[in-house]
Amino acid sequence: MLFKVEMDVNVPLDFDPAKFEELKAAEKAKFQELQKAGTWRHIWRVVGQYSNVSIFDVESNAQLHDILVALPLYPFMDVRVVALCRHPSSLHDDDR
Repeated sequence: MLFKVEMDVNVPLDFDPAKFEELKAAEKAKFQELQKAGTWRHIWRVVGQYSNVSIFDVESNAQLHDILVALPLYPFMDVRVVALCRHPSSLHDDDR
């Protein structure tokens, strides 16, 4: 199942900068692990914001939920999820 996931990160200004750097490094490692597995298929930065738009390929809603809540920066995220499916006018035979 494909999902578009929009993530906005909102870290409090008084949050410990060293701890934030640790969380960002852990987030990057988790992202790369999921990307290598094909689960976090795409990621794009939103210009001028601490946000991204991503495409996930997962087996279920529950799997996506479990992935998102386990992200190191999740406590600071506003997340919006949209289920996707292949458009009938697409030139491609699959969702890849």
